[in-house]
Amino acid sequence: MDLSDSVLVKVSVHYIGNKGNGDELIISQKPLVLTDRDKLVMKEPFLSKFTDELSKYSFSHNTSLDYHEVYNFCLNTFADTETFHVNSANIAKHLYENTLHPKIKAGELYVCLYDNCLVDGKYVEALGIYKTETKSNFIDLEMDNNQFSMTMREGVEVSKFDKGCLIFPTNAEQGFEVLIYDNANKGEEAVFWKEGFLGVLPQANEYFQTNQFLTLTKQFIAKQVPQEFEMSKTDQIDLLNKSVEYFRANESFDKKSFEEEVFTESGLINSFRNFEDSYSETNDVEIPDKFDISTQAVKKQARVFKSVLKLDKNFHVYIHGDKDLIEKGYDERTGKSYYKIYFDEES
Repeated sequence: MDLSDSVLVKVSVHYIGNKGNGDELIISQKPLVLTDRDKLVMKEPFLSKFTDELSKYSFSHNTSLDYHEVYNFCLNTFADTETFHVNSANIAKHLYENTLHPKIKAGELYVCLYDNCLVDGKYVEALGIYKTETKSNFIDLEMDNNQFSMTMREGVEVSKFDKGCLIFPTNAEQGFEVLIYDNANKGEEAVFWKEGFLGVLPQANEYFQTNQFLTLTKQFIAKQVPQEFEMSKTDQIDLLNKSVEYFRANESFDKKSFEEEVFTESGLINSFRNFEDSYSETNDVEIPDKFDISTQAVKKQARVFKSVLKLDKNFHVYIHGDKDLIEKGYDERTGKSYYKIYFDEES
């Protein structure tokens, strides 16, 4: 996916109040009138959150996509871009009907039509749907005869929309390709955007499978292992490092070889399998025993696989290699624990 040459064609804006709180819905009569500079200024920040590192989703419906509101509004727009504003209004109405939870904030809905987006080697159109809820104060200065006058204005920073999605017309019969951004990402507010409003499910591709398995592994080591096993922090960090290293060193994943290389002991392996069953049921996901590894997902997850040993508020020790080179002890004189670190060179 390459969006650098994409062009922002049209933008419609509507106001979405919280229906559950009795707020109003305001539908604009026509798209915004934008200059070429306006389109350039808006395009980059509106697209910058969407990268290959995001999981891909598709619109989904229990019965048929024929009954999926947002999917059909997008389908009609891609078929005839002259219906863009009408369908943007329909999307706004659908969002308003799903804005019922009291914690969901009111805000503006931006619906954007893009052209010239490079996806899988083809240039296609795209639809962007964004919601802005957070306002900021801005200083607007004017000068007249070497004298400044100031007006304080309230508005939205272009790069700081709260929720967004980008829809490509590829794989239309399977529910399109959808990328999602949500700065909340937790709680009822996040669920309403992804499930209640958009109605999407993650695609079971290599990115999703790699991301899910690494998330599962991280949670197992951080939460379950300390409850069942007498294991030091350095040993836990060593398991995290081995997990990431397995995914970095291999192009394809095999659960049996992963368990043998990372966990090695039968007791730890059985515990991991039980935790995986619970994780799959809780998150309603099924991860196959074998799949191709996504390097993008590995890079993203490696950032949150913490190989840091935190010692009070004084020291953070980063452990990236051989855990046997760090030794824990207890000093009776001071009544404090300590770590002894062995190394060859200092830089």
